[in-house]
Amino acid sequence: MNTENNQTATTTTTTTTTLSKVISHVFVTGTAKQGSLGPPIGLVDIGVSEAAYIFRVSLPGIEKNQNKIKCEIQREGRVCIQGVVPEIAIPSETGYLYRMQVQQLCPPGPFSITFNLPGQVDPRLFSPTFRSDGILEVVVVKLGVRVPTS
Repeated sequence: MNTENNQTATTTTTTTTTLSKVISHVFVTGTAKQGSLGPPIGLVDIGVSEAAYIFRVSLPGIEKNQNKIKCEIQREGRVCIQGVVPEIAIPSETGYLYRMQVQQLCPPGPFSITFNLPGQVDPRLFSPTFRSDGILEVVVVKLGVRVPTS
C-alpha cells in the first residue's frame, strides 16, 4: 500500500513540474506591479493545442472601449501587453466629482505584462478578444501549422 501512495505522489509531482514549465516567467511593470491591493492585473493562463496557443490575461478595471491595449506577439513566442489603468472619477447628482482613493482596484497608470509562450508562433495569425469581464483572450497559431482557408 505504501508503494502505491509513493507512486501516486511521484506522478503528481511530475505533473506539477510539467505544468510549471508551460507557464514560464511573467514580468509586470508600472501599476500592474503595484496591484497587490485589489484584484491582480496581469495573471496569465496559457493553453496548448496541436495547432495553436491560447492565453488569457487578467486586466480588471480596464474597459474595452475606454483604453487602447497594445498586444505585441513575436515569432519566438514572446508576448508584450501594454496599456493604461484609467483614473476613476465618479460624478454625483449634486455636481461634485469624486476621485477614488484606490484600495480595492489596481492603481491608475501605465502597465506592461511580458511573458513567453511555450514555442514559436506566427505573429500574423492571432485572434484577440477583450471580454466584458476584463479578460484579454488571444489565440495564436503555432509556427509552421497550416491554417485551412474557408
